[in-house]
Amino acid sequence: MSRTLIPNTVRSYKGLGDVISNARLAGLIDWDLIEDRTRNLQSRAHFADPKEVVEAAYQSHYLDRWKGQENRVECWVEKDALAGVFSRVCRKWDVPLFPCRGYVSQSEMWSAAMRLQHYEHNGQTAVIIHFGDHDPSGIDMTRDIQDRMATFGCNVSVSRLALNMDQVEQYNPPPNPAKATDARFQAYLETYGEKSWELDALDPATLSALVEAAVQRYRDPAAWQKVAKQEIEERALLRASSDHWDDVASFLHDTVPEDIADHKHTLRNDPRYQDDLAAKKK
Repeated sequence: MSRTLIPNTVRSYKGLGDVISNARLAGLIDWDLIEDRTRNLQSRAHFADPKEVVEAAYQSHYLDRWKGQENRVECWVEKDALAGVFSRVCRKWDVPLFPCRGYVSQSEMWSAAMRLQHYEHNGQTAVIIHFGDHDPSGIDMTRDIQDRMATFGCNVSVSRLALNMDQVEQYNPPPNPAKATDARFQAYLETYGEKSWELDALDPATLSALVEAAVQRYRDPAAWQKVAKQEIEERALLRASSDHWDDVASFLHDTVPEDIADHKHTLRNDPRYQDDLAAKKK
């Protein structure tokens, strides 16, 4: 079966965008299948009562699974568009995910170095597993992360998991012409030739498997299970508190009424309530 390759150009990109937009409007593509991570509504969370707060705490209570581990792993991905592909497996293994959006800015690199140095000071080895395109800049980004981390005094291990030439040979993704205008083109040309390949071309299951394999290589299962056991016990306590919230609230009112009165007084001085209180006095 023959395969038609679409050139990787701005015109092709815009054309594809129009096709997808029309298909969504026509009901051929589900709206939830595509998300825009660059534009998000920001608002305060609301709860109907304290029971819902405790329920939310139960749902969101997770302990640091890498606490007590010899290593501390982060996953860095060149493209923000691939964050959705990596987010599920990274959440599963409690691995922080950082979409780099190309070369990492100096401020973000410094922040990352300070964060990873903190792990080092706690006796852990910081590890970055890096995913990028196989093109002049994509290949160089792995080197850039390692070098700039060293500049900031961070002794981190940077492991490039994809896209590498052995994976190109194994999975045979469609090639693109390497950008001759890239400042790193000549060095890339001498090593790999005129073709380049995008990370997006690999199957999501393959990318997830690479993350899974790296996690298994760097984690201690016994220490992991110890933290998991503690997490289960604490979440069970929160769940029981939510299920029996009326009894919990009654117990607190009966045993620590002075504390509750003190907290009410503190809340009256909270800036969030000052406007309403001033309006009532008028």
